[in-house]
Amino acid sequence: MATGYIDLKTLRFEKLSEAHIKPILEIERASNGAPWSERSFRNEIEHRDGAFVVALLSGQVVGFGAAWMVIDEAHITNVAVAPEHRRHGIGRRMMIHLLQASKQRGMTCSTLEVRAGNEAAIRLYEQLGYEVAARRKGYYPDNKEDAVVMWLYGLETWEPPKP
Repeated sequence: MATGYIDLKTLRFEKLSEAHIKPILEIERASNGAPWSERSFRNEIEHRDGAFVVALLSGQVVGFGAAWMVIDEAHITNVAVAPEHRRHGIGRRMMIHLLQASKQRGMTCSTLEVRAGNEAAIRLYEQLGYEVAARRKGYYPDNKEDAVVMWLYGLETWEPPKP
């Protein structure tokens, strides 16, 4: 839940590095009932077909997002914002950053899975142009929650929506 005002003027994104591993592991554990392993994150550092960004606010890691580039498709694999920094637009800006990077790399569409109960994330993705395409029953291993599969087509001409 949002607590107070956060000045996003210092928000910036940078490529994942070794120095980011510890804080993103903390965010991942707080955000995901079936968290990625440390090894999974380390593998992303040199993933040549991936884009992994870390959100920094006043130099502090407050979130991260990742996409894998597969032929012409950007598959969003993981997005998380530290609980105390949610609902301030950081996730939205991070997704826009990932989609623009994917577009620059020639991707024409994007897909992702999101927990069916994560209504805030589903709304965000819809605002960015994603559409619900399918449902994967029992997808998440921690609680067997369904995943909503979403697609964004026309990424080559996609423009971020106005705030």
